Amino acid sequence: MKSTAENISIQIPARVCLFGDHQDYLKLPVIAAAINRYITLTAQSISEPYFKIQLPDIHQKRSIDLQHTIDELPPNDYFLSGIKWFQEQGVVFQQGYQITISSDIPINAGLSSSSALVVAWIRFLLLIQNKISRPSDLEIGKIAHQVEVSHFNQPGGIMDQYTISQGGMLYINTTTRDCTFLPKSLNHLVIAESGIEKKTLQVLLKAKTYALEAAQQVQKKHPNFDLLQSSVSDYGKYKDLVSQKLQPYWYATIHNYSITLKAKTILQKAPMNQQQIGKLINQHQDILQSCIQNTPIEMQHQIQSALRAGALGAKTVGSGGGGCIVALATQKTKNNVIQAFLDAGSKNAYPIEIV
Repeated sequence: MKSTAENISIQIPARVCLFGDHQDYLKLPVIAAAINRYITLTAQSISEPYFKIQLPDIHQKRSIDLQHTIDELPPNDYFLSGIKWFQEQGVVFQQGYQITISSDIPINAGLSSSSALVVAWIRFLLLIQNKISRPSDLEIGKIAHQVEVSHFNQPGGIMDQYTISQGGMLYINTTTRDCTFLPKSLNHLVIAESGIEKKTLQVLLKAKTYALEAAQQVQKKHPNFDLLQSSVSDYGKYKDLVSQKLQPYWYATIHNYSITLKAKTILQKAPMNQQQIGKLINQHQDILQSCIQNTPIEMQHQIQSALRAGALGAKTVGSGGGGCIVALATQKTKNNVIQAFLDAGSKNAYPIEIV
């Protein structure tokens, strides 16, 4: 991030979820990483009291009058939501800027382009005000979650904003909101853009609702049951208390939590065993596909093609229903995995690094 009062340049990474999809809204942990795909925001001061925003990637322009007080927020208007948060802290923006925002993060594909945009916007607004002391990266993640999720009463958790604001690979305790940095030892990761539009809110709302209902059915009979203290044996132990419709989500909740804890242990070891991590990624994907049902048949085909080409593991990214796939390959198989994705119908495929 570079800035003067007149000229500002900010670059914010995308994120990939490796373990814990559909877990953070249950206050269970996740493992996610910032990756080298970016939102870039540049701004130059102007004499008029407006934020004049150009979005060349989607061929849109926007002008925001700084003399206007924001009372109501249009749905998903993160620009106004960000400004409103600062206004609530007593910040008054007077200096206008010509702003350009571009990105090489695929939109609506599971790599959190929207959260990267929100974090970039918050960092920009922080730079041009002098009332609020510069917050930590973690605090910026908290602000971003309020701006993107809380202001609109959306069902998402904290993973996206906390990962993108801090960078690296993180184990996020979504109950305490503590973050543990893990060694950036995963190499030869590949992203495939499936070409299928992601259905974030539909998949997320159903999965969240059903998983919470399943846990509530167990807690109705056993009030002291705590998901954070659960183990794989608890699935069978309490299965009969959960309605038939909710049992796949009960299975996913218990087993994905176990997988995430195992992955954390392996990722903290030196040297880290990539074969074991690949197996856990595949186990996670099997649950997402069979229980959460978030993987369209076309993406299942793309995943299987990557595995046949030598990927150690492959899974959907984010809420699912479309979007991207992340695969763990080796130096020897990485190019073959990329080609396998393309041959299987992926819109694009490329190597990524944790940043």
